[in-house]
Amino acid sequence: MKFTEEHEWLRVEDDLVVVGITEHAAAQLGDVVFIELPDEGITVTKDEEICVIESVKAASDILAPLDGEIVEVNEALVADPSKVNEDAIGDAWFFKMKIEDLSVLDDFMDEAEYKTLVG
Repeated sequence: MKFTEEHEWLRVEDDLVVVGITEHAAAQLGDVVFIELPDEGITVTKDEEICVIESVKAASDILAPLDGEIVEVNEALVADPSKVNEDAIGDAWFFKMKIEDLSVLDDFMDEAEYKTLVG
C-alpha cells in the first residue's frame, strides 16, 4: 500500500489501482455524511478534483492521485458514507483506476513514511 501527502491510500489489485482516504483523513473529517464519486469510464489527470466528501465538520475535494481511467466506483459509499469512518482502508475505497505504468507508485510514500508525515 502507498500513500499520498493528500492522505489518500493506493493499493494495487490485479492491474488496477484502488484509491481511498486514510484513517487519519477520516478522523480529521469526523462523521462523513455525503460522498460524490467520479463517473466510471472517465479519464482523469493527476491532481484533478474528482470526488467531494462532506462531513459534519467540513467539505473536502479528493484529487486524482494519478493520470488514468476510472473503471469502477464504490456505490456502497454513496448509499452509506459512514463506511469511511468505519473502515477507511478496507471496504470504504472510493474508486479503481487503470493506469499505464504501475511503477509510478514507487514515487509515493510507504506506510512508515506516511506515519512520519502525520506524526
